[in-house]
Amino acid sequence: MRNLAIIEFITVDGVMQGLGSPDEDTDDGFTRGGWGAPYAPAIHEAVAAEDSGQTEAFLFGRRTYEKMAAFWPHQPNANPMARQLNETPKYVATRTLAGLDWSGAQVLRGDLGPAVADLKGGGDGDIVVLGSGHLVAQLMQLGLVDEYRLFIHPLLLGAGKRLFGALAAPVNLRLESVSATSLGTVVLRYECC
Repeated sequence: MRNLAIIEFITVDGVMQGLGSPDEDTDDGFTRGGWGAPYAPAIHEAVAAEDSGQTEAFLFGRRTYEKMAAFWPHQPNANPMARQLNETPKYVATRTLAGLDWSGAQVLRGDLGPAVADLKGGGDGDIVVLGSGHLVAQLMQLGLVDEYRLFIHPLLLGAGKRLFGALAAPVNLRLESVSATSLGTVVLRYECC
């Protein structure tokens, strides 16, 4: 059975909104987008240390897919992240997109819970969710998350969407690893137990 792993880049106060660019996600008047740019070297340093060979598929929400599909297919395969994203199967949880242009991407069909459960049962390795805050919240409510890999950047934004909101019940986590980058980003890997 596949492991569903959530990978998120967040601030110390839990903000996940607008990592990449000022206009990435301006919902609710958010004006602090692009906060992740100074930490890009730390992200690459930490990702290089991770075992990405276990990733068999990516799962995205519609908005994250649209942002990723506008950028990554146009990056050279010399970039390890581009190569992995472009060559790995991608599933998109969407009710509005019928066709997807990014090679290897397909719409996740049916209700979210059963569709993700079927996807998890379809092999070994990891299904990785990047970003996709609304999708992650739904996956948590459905009890489908197996692992959290949190890249916590040394920054307090004070505003923005948070990764963890209200949950129906507490979720126990088991710390599997901790590492830090040269820029102070802490990488925590938790398994759900």
